[in-house]
Amino acid sequence: MLRDRVQDALLALPGYFDSTTNIEGLAATDLFSLNTVLGATIEVQVVQTLNRMRDVWDPNDEWTLHRFDRQAQTFPDVLFRCRKSTGEYDTALGVELKGWYMLAKEREPSFRYRVTPGACADWDLLVVVPWHLSNVLSGVPRVSAPACWSAKHIAEHRNHWWSHIRETELDASIESPAEAAPYMGRDNTSDKPAKDGGGNFGRIARTGIMDDWVREILDEPLAGVPVDSWINFLKQHESQ
Repeated sequence: MLRDRVQDALLALPGYFDSTTNIEGLAATDLFSLNTVLGATIEVQVVQTLNRMRDVWDPNDEWTLHRFDRQAQTFPDVLFRCRKSTGEYDTALGVELKGWYMLAKEREPSFRYRVTPGACADWDLLVVVPWHLSNVLSGVPRVSAPACWSAKHIAEHRNHWWSHIRETELDASIESPAEAAPYMGRDNTSDKPAKDGGGNFGRIARTGIMDDWVREILDEPLAGVPVDSWINFLKQHESQ
């Protein structure tokens, strides 16, 4: 199945990923901001790497005309597709791709995922790619094994958590687009909570679904020191 092979390729990403972006001369306490500065660049480079991994996700040459294309500000932000003779695209699946700088002070991915379940095809993926610098405080980006979930399942889980599990005395209802469907382009595909004063709707990491994976990433050693210990060190000196 195509989606299974794409997931295998994503798990193999660390062995293929190659970035020419080099970060030098940045103060250690400024590292927390790297996801804002480099996040989009890392995502572009992940897509480029996937297209170089055709032997992993298409070993039998079944998808020779398809490639991964990134589209900005649209769900999903990566489409696996080919262009037909009519000029239209045939889309096989979509990937919502999120980069996570592993030394971010939040100790968890901070992205917001608000897409409505109806805009997700059954085979679409939400993929979070953790990354760091090769020399921890400088160097070129390196990625660790990403986490992959069904995009639709995550959207449904988020809404259930928001309306039925999260503790609140406010209106916990959610308004969904009436005619959402997969691959609608720039049409409205976002769910909207009735009350969200803190702007937290869509913070998937706070729903608990990725807790085990996040703990594994925070325990991962960088230069022999766990990621979590690096964050503690940088936070300790942030205001000095």
